[in-house]
Amino acid sequence: MNWDDIRVFLAVARSGQILGAAKRLGLNHATVSRRIASLEEALNTKLFRRLTTGSETTPAGDKFLIVAERMEAEMIAARADISGEGDEISGTVRIGAPDGFGVAFLARRLGILATSYPELSIQLVPVPKSFSLSRREADIAITVERPTEGRLVASKLVDYSLGLYASKSYFEAYGLPQNAADLSRHRLVGYVPDLIASASLDYSGEFMSDWQTKFSISSALGQVEAVRAGAGIGILHAFIARDHAELVALAGMPTIRRAYWLVYHDSVRRLRRIQIVAQFIASAVEKERALFL
Repeated sequence: MNWDDIRVFLAVARSGQILGAAKRLGLNHATVSRRIASLEEALNTKLFRRLTTGSETTPAGDKFLIVAERMEAEMIAARADISGEGDEISGTVRIGAPDGFGVAFLARRLGILATSYPELSIQLVPVPKSFSLSRREADIAITVERPTEGRLVASKLVDYSLGLYASKSYFEAYGLPQNAADLSRHRLVGYVPDLIASASLDYSGEFMSDWQTKFSISSALGQVEAVRAGAGIGILHAFIARDHAELVALAGMPTIRRAYWLVYHDSVRRLRRIQIVAQFIASAVEKERALFL
């Protein structure tokens, strides 16, 4: 069994397309198809179903994916050990994070890491609703729920709080609600319901059962800007809202608590560049833990 064939198999399984895998690997479409055929012949089984939209793994392909990822993990670990990765930290580490944490907190701090390791390339990308570490869509992810499936390493970073906020201009024009029942008489800013990445991010029901959003924005930072501009009352991250003097926290209202988790795939556990970045993020959060609550 040829390792290059297995590497191609992993790329196709993760991208869901032969063409997408070919682009990722820098190979042509025919070469990828030929390598998959060679691997299927060696295993005497079909690993993919060809669909009009791409390729999906068969039940045998699903089983082999687990084996292939273990082999990949061992290969990564062996290369790291043999090459002595450590003195010179290099390569690319992609971090997927929700925009509230990624943009408002992490982006302004990652420059220190980039300066400390000039050969290390850092990429910070938003976490979409459908996201997979096993498909290598990121090397490290910041999530709001602890993952329960897959060969993932997860550690809790910090709890954070959210509350109801309005701008001073909105308060002066419309007053502020005294209790949850009063919210129905105000303009409310919130998420676009079908674009919520996780059920735990659907906060509105914790304030009132019939939250009617008049202005929906699919970005946490977008909601902050809308509330700052006087568009209405919104549920904002406290660590972001407290940076804006024009925002007023609604007194007497409950606060919501959630948590951020740092997650990466087990196959990259032994890569020092992953550990360096993960440790930097954890340390940055620990230093400013009070900011989040």
